[in-house]
Amino acid sequence: MNGVFDLGGTDGLGPVVTDENEPVFRAEWEKAAFAMFSNCFRAGFFGIDSFRHSIEKMDPAEYLLSNYYEHWMHVIEDFGAQKGVIDPAELEERTRFFLENPDAPMPDRTDPDLLAFVDAVVRSGAPANRPIDKVAKFAVGDRVTVLADSPYGHTRRARYVRGRTGEITGAHGGAIYPDSAGNGGPEAPEHLYTVRFTAEELWGPEVAEPNNVTYVDLWEPYLSLAS
Repeated sequence: MNGVFDLGGTDGLGPVVTDENEPVFRAEWEKAAFAMFSNCFRAGFFGIDSFRHSIEKMDPAEYLLSNYYEHWMHVIEDFGAQKGVIDPAELEERTRFFLENPDAPMPDRTDPDLLAFVDAVVRSGAPANRPIDKVAKFAVGDRVTVLADSPYGHTRRARYVRGRTGEITGAHGGAIYPDSAGNGGPEAPEHLYTVRFTAEELWGPEVAEPNNVTYVDLWEPYLSLAS
């Protein structure tokens, strides 16, 4: 999807500022957001691609002015309402209550199964690799060009690589195809490759930093063999 969140190569946003000792959570409510995400993921409300697409559909101003875990909360509210487990009117009422009563105790519930699930996913991740019967069109060493059109809906084909040519340095077999799974379709696995781009190819010879390269993971339908 094309929008304000696709920031690669965008000017005017200033440097990326990082904290040397950045905490995992900056506020207590972020811990709750992490737990709610994990519970919804386990319940099958969304996959990682539909989760990302829900964030992409946020109002652009709200997206830019909200932080990381606020984006997560948007997804939980969005899918919770879609699945019928969150009543927007009740949510508004409870939000107003806690704004007016900030010291009121929060609901407390333990879920050993959820804790075990989160512990396993944090340690090992949730792999997106899938079996695939299709024969790979490309191989390591091939030079490929990324399709330059602007796809509708969710995609992992970032704007800054569209129309650019690079070399395949890794072939990873089948993986969930974001352009299907993120748009309400099936997982529809496609071959996944790592493609190496020079800075000159991405940004042009006048501004590229010499000897810099960028590696991007790209799915087979994004690519064509370079002439």
